[in-house]
Amino acid sequence: MLIIDLPPPPPALLSGAALFLDFDGTLAPIADTPDGVVLGDDLLPLLYQLRTRLEGRLAIVSGRSIATLRDLGFGDFLLAGTHGLEFARPGEVADAPPRLASIDAVEAAFHAFAKDKPGVLVERKSISVGLHFRGAPGWQQAAGELADMLAAKYDLAVQRGKMLFELRPGGADKGSAVAALMREAPMVGGIPIFIGDDVTDEEGFAAAVDHGGAGILVGPPRSTLATFSLEQVADVRHYLARGAAQSD
Repeated sequence: MLIIDLPPPPPALLSGAALFLDFDGTLAPIADTPDGVVLGDDLLPLLYQLRTRLEGRLAIVSGRSIATLRDLGFGDFLLAGTHGLEFARPGEVADAPPRLASIDAVEAAFHAFAKDKPGVLVERKSISVGLHFRGAPGWQQAAGELADMLAAKYDLAVQRGKMLFELRPGGADKGSAVAALMREAPMVGGIPIFIGDDVTDEEGFAAAVDHGGAGILVGPPRSTLATFSLEQVADVRHYLARGAAQSD
């Protein structure tokens, strides 16, 4: 993949879209800690308006768990959590695999690693666990080696993100989430558009393109399967607001 400066997406791209939105780094700025994220008062009203405009074809596809996404206020939206391992419709119980005993063992190992390393944080999720080193980037190599060792030991997948190593069951990603949701109402029949910022969103971009749509990368230019780009979270919100307000 070549690093190219992609053009911004035209507002008309959202006409007839089945819209898939990443959360951290896309709808809200990445925070220093997982629980430090700030949505702002305008985000949820904007998403409600846009969902109405798209006749329901809007989903949040995140590495966050369904439980966390609901705690953040997204309970009324179609959700795919933990990188496509969990799904939930508004008001319904999440469809998710059980938490494995091996994830608990990994969590204990992560805590032991982080205990004497200020800035290294462990994030417990419903069916996975993350090791964050944003506050201590010097520990990246050691954290990665630990994650790889534990993944091999317990037959788990390593999900690499921005200043994060997450261990989880394999068999799903954001691309498989897009493919699954595109087969069901309300997304079926729409043109998939995936907006995301991280390398974990690349599978989402690929799935959107494979289904006749496009990916939109948020952030600086890098090697990507996306077709368009937006510079930052503020630009994403402005773009979505234009899409919500456009006339037929």
